[in-house]
Amino acid sequence: MNNQFKRYLQINLIFLDLLILNLSFYLPKWIVIGKIETSYTSAYFSFLFFSNVIWLVLSFVCGNYTEKIILQFEFFTKRTIQVYILWIIFLFTYLFFSREVIVSRLFIVFFIILFSVGLFINKFLYVGIRNYFRKRDKLINNVIILGYNDTAVKLASYFEQESINTNLLGYVEDEDKITELTHYPVLSNIKNVLQVARDYDVQEIYSTITPEQNEYIYELMNYAENECIRFKVVPNLSVFFSKPVIVDFIRDLPILSLRNEPLEDVGNRLKKRFLDVIVSLFVVILVLSWLIPIIGLLIFIESPGPIFFIQRRTGKNNRPFNCFKFRSMKPDLGAEFKQATKNDNRVTRIGRFIRKTSIDEFPQFINVLKGEMSLVGPRPHPLKMTTDLSQVVKQYMVRHFSKPGITGWAQIHGFRGEIKEPKQIKLRVQYDLWYNENWTVWLDIRILFLTVYTIFRGDKNAY
Repeated sequence: MNNQFKRYLQINLIFLDLLILNLSFYLPKWIVIGKIETSYTSAYFSFLFFSNVIWLVLSFVCGNYTEKIILQFEFFTKRTIQVYILWIIFLFTYLFFSREVIVSRLFIVFFIILFSVGLFINKFLYVGIRNYFRKRDKLINNVIILGYNDTAVKLASYFEQESINTNLLGYVEDEDKITELTHYPVLSNIKNVLQVARDYDVQEIYSTITPEQNEYIYELMNYAENECIRFKVVPNLSVFFSKPVIVDFIRDLPILSLRNEPLEDVGNRLKKRFLDVIVSLFVVILVLSWLIPIIGLLIFIESPGPIFFIQRRTGKNNRPFNCFKFRSMKPDLGAEFKQATKNDNRVTRIGRFIRKTSIDEFPQFINVLKGEMSLVGPRPHPLKMTTDLSQVVKQYMVRHFSKPGITGWAQIHGFRGEIKEPKQIKLRVQYDLWYNENWTVWLDIRILFLTVYTIFRGDKNAY
């Protein structure tokens, strides 16, 4: 589907939600509450401002407007309900901590109810918008697939998922190549593909047969363009690769790589570094400046020795660095090679508290400022553990293509702490690789937000 159209749809959905939210605010203010005294308007404005901001933040953090969600009505509706419930919780949290008593409680009830009704109406508007574009002939591309094979079937399924402006008419294949029933009609054989394209007013032909397999494809490419029909080749690379590959270009040379890495782009690395520096600088100045003396004193009183635990860990591109933590155990020469376990007798009382609350990780904000770590990324492991796990877990070292993080995609999904069985580290590596291949600034912000939420909720694996 056209990427610009996706963005257009996303912008419209965001606009509709914000429009409904603000209408839901002003209707009860005018009708139910009546005229509000001038001295009270600032309280209502602050409440409205917070409502808009928190709806946008929660929507982006929870991925409410991502392409995968908005293209599936059921997913979009479920995700909107989840965001709405979180939005209500944050509203009441705001009212509680701000001790706001000016804003009428009756107004708040009407506001929340009206917004839920508005969101319900919005979903019907969304269906109407989507159906409108589906019925607009000028916006729909008629498409046929040349060839019938595994790649063609997979391509057809992708068109089904993104079918707003793509109308798949069927396959074109020689009869002797068809050995099973197809979900779409077989319109003709390959020799008659251009005639079929004319008869059905086709705008695009997707060929799952490469020129190397059939030299006639070269002729078809030229004939199709002369007929103003776009001809696109979908190569099946499974012969050479067992997983999807990423195609890039250096001028006219196609470059195939095993994975997408957004952080290979200098611009993306600068965005991530900017977020790292701003947040870590804030924490170091406003939190660590008083936290280090207090925690350090408590650590020393209970267990004399260094207040920091400094360990060599594996960084980006397999380069080791010194990782800082508050010391949570009794001094132990073997601690570098032995994982912490539940009810570990090496952990001190203050250590148990700072591990449970993740305070022991706070000195790593210094590592972030130094550029050795990032706020978000795969968790760094001790050097010996890296050596051991790289021998038993496939693609383990690939996680080191990016900087290690204080928190990560695997950690917010419950994969942190002690590794008891190989399955745990394999799943952890899968989550780390997914993060590396799908990084965005918003994903980092979402992970940071969910990390804070997990800390306050409590994590059973933090011990």
